[in-house]
Amino acid sequence: MASIEINGVNKSYGEVTAVRNTSFIVPENCLFGLIGPDGAGKTTLFRLITTLLIPEKGTILVFGYDTIKDYRAIRLFTGYMPGRFSLYPDLTVAENLSFYATIFSTSIQQHYSVIEPVYSLLEPFRDRLVRNLSGGMKQKLALSCALIHNPKLLVLDEPTTGVDAVSRKEFWDTLRVLKETGMSILVSTPYMDEAARCDRIAMMQQGEIMVNDTPDKILSEFSKPLFEVKSNDRFSLLQALRSMQEVKSAYLFGRSVHVTMESEKTGLEWLLTRLESLALTSIEISTISADFEDCFIEAVENNHANSNPHE
Repeated sequence: MASIEINGVNKSYGEVTAVRNTSFIVPENCLFGLIGPDGAGKTTLFRLITTLLIPEKGTILVFGYDTIKDYRAIRLFTGYMPGRFSLYPDLTVAENLSFYATIFSTSIQQHYSVIEPVYSLLEPFRDRLVRNLSGGMKQKLALSCALIHNPKLLVLDEPTTGVDAVSRKEFWDTLRVLKETGMSILVSTPYMDEAARCDRIAMMQQGEIMVNDTPDKILSEFSKPLFEVKSNDRFSLLQALRSMQEVKSAYLFGRSVHVTMESEKTGLEWLLTRLESLALTSIEISTISADFEDCFIEAVENNHANSNPHE
């Protein structure tokens, strides 16, 4: 049984379409990642799934329940952690958790085993006001509140935004532990490196799902030769590469440029010779394997080409 089934869903805000004709399935007991930049439509989609918004078109089923007709039932077994921290800053850690437990007619003691991997780190600070917590501690408290009623589905909207690298790693380790208990988890992130931690990922841009598959499958299907190119003048290098018809895409990645070629016939030696002929100096080129950022850029370009076939 699927935990979430989304069929032809649209949602707009005035003239802006936030979610466009979106369909996909989240398998049960799956750590499913929705990957995309700010403004891609991830938050709107999560609000639709958690019954906070109503789709203008299409249907969403959560464990077989319709998000419009059965919203009360869905809310009882769904835990939602919004992207914006929304707990009460003038209450203590323990008071916030007790409040959320009361909403779901439960108690901290009843489901302590569910929140223990997260909350045990907060217990020494249970009497501290929430406004005095660090970003990582606020994140752990928000997750504890989302888990207090032992939900079948956990929905997390960009939970690691604004926290340090160590807290990000700890958070994803915790999600993996929760998933092993049988929980279905849907999480969004703008960080491409977090995609590898998911069982499946969907890449989203401008309200559309471009790719939906396992991380390994997405990486293995990167279709073009990919090179990392360095030079003393990165911006002149980037302009030169983007002016070549043989180059499919060229983007800055840190101190280098990732270059995707249109054809395998135009390989490393060809590219080096071409760049040297343009008087660019200190050129270094190496063949690399695609990461998720490269795959996302390719998906955006392919989606744009399919939407504008005559360009």
